Amino acid sequence: MASEYCIQVFCRVRPLNESEKKNCSTNVVKFQSKDTIVVGGKPYVYDHVFEPSSNQEAVYNTAARHIVQDVLTGYNGTIFAYGQTSSGKTHTMEGVIGDSEKQGIIPRIVNDIFTHIYNIVDTELEFLIRVSYFEIYNERIRDLLDVTNTNLAIHKDKNGITFVENLTKMFVTTPEEVLAYIEEGKMKRANINEHSSRSHSVFQIHVQQDNKTTLKKLTGKLYLVDLAGSEKVSKTGAKGAVLEEAKNINKSLSALGNVISALAKGTKSHVPYRDSKLTCILQESLGGNSRTTIVICCSPASCNEGETKSTLLFGQRAKTIKNVVAVNEELTAEEWKRRYERLRQQAQQMEQELRKWRAGDRVSEADWTDLSANMQQTD
Repeated sequence: MASEYCIQVFCRVRPLNESEKKNCSTNVVKFQSKDTIVVGGKPYVYDHVFEPSSNQEAVYNTAARHIVQDVLTGYNGTIFAYGQTSSGKTHTMEGVIGDSEKQGIIPRIVNDIFTHIYNIVDTELEFLIRVSYFEIYNERIRDLLDVTNTNLAIHKDKNGITFVENLTKMFVTTPEEVLAYIEEGKMKRANINEHSSRSHSVFQIHVQQDNKTTLKKLTGKLYLVDLAGSEKVSKTGAKGAVLEEAKNINKSLSALGNVISALAKGTKSHVPYRDSKLTCILQESLGGNSRTTIVICCSPASCNEGETKSTLLFGQRAKTIKNVVAVNEELTAEEWKRRYERLRQQAQQMEQELRKWRAGDRVSEADWTDLSANMQQTD
C-alpha cells in the first residue's frame, strides 16, 4: 500500500576552518533551537540542525539510521549531501572509513545493514546484496568498479524506472567486502580525476530478501550520494579545463535546484528531470518512490554567507516535497491468484450495490463501510 513520505532535511554546520579564520571571517550563524537556524536575521527550519560540535555518530543516528530498516523491508532509500565546496559533504557521507569515531554515514549504514541481517532469526529469509559505484563527471557516467566503462548510458525499464546500463554490480556477503569496493572506487576516482570533488559520486546498495517458504521477494535500493560542491566561478578564478568542470557542476546543480523548485510548487506534470544526468538518476528520489533524506552542509563564515543562504533555501524547498512510497514486492503466482479473487469479489459486491441504488433501494452505511475496508486492504 502506497503512502506519502515527506523528504527529510537535516542541516549540518561545520566549524570555521583555518582559511576562514585567517581571512578574519566571523560566525554569522545562530542556533535558535534543535530544528531552527538563523542567518542574516532569517530563521530556517528543518527536521534537525547539527551544530559544529555534533559528532559523526550523532549525525548518523538522527539522520540516517532509520533508513536501514526501510531498505531491509523492501523500501527504496536515498541519502545525499548538498552544499558548497568544502562545506563538509564528504566528511558527512564518508568520513574516515575504518575509524570508529570519524567514519561517516556510508560506512556506518553498511555495517548496520549487515548487523541487522546477521541478527534476523527467521531461517526462511535469505538476503542477496549487490553494490555499484559510479561518478558523474562533466555529464559523463563513469563506472568506478570498472574503469573501462567511461561513458555509460541512462535508460528506463518497463516500469519507467531510470537505471544506468551496463553498470557493474558486485555481490557481497560481508561489510568488509563492501568497504573494500568503496576504497577501490575512491582510488580509481582519484586516479582518473585529480580533483575528484568536481564530480558527483553515487554508491548503490541493492538488497533482495527472499522468503523460502512463501517465495515472496522484497527488494530495497539505497542510493548514497556525495554531490560535487557548488562554487562561484568568479570567486575561485577558475580557467581552462577547471572552468569547464565548474560550469558542468553548476549546470547539474542548477538542474537539481530546478527539479526541487518545480516539485516544491507542486507542478509534477512537468519536472525537468532530463536536464542533467544527475536529476535523471535521482528521479525516484525526488518526487518518486523513495524515502529520501538530504543533509545540507554549511559554512558558518561571513565570507560564505551568500552560499550558505543559498544552501539553506535549497533545503527549505526540498523539505516541502512529498514522495509516494511503496514496498517493492514481487508476488508469487498463488498471491496473484488471491489478489485477483479479492478484486473479483469486490467487483461483484459493487455491482450488487449499484443495482440496489438504481432500483431505488437503500444501501446501508455498513455495506459501504465493509466495501471500502475491503478495497483498502487490496490496495
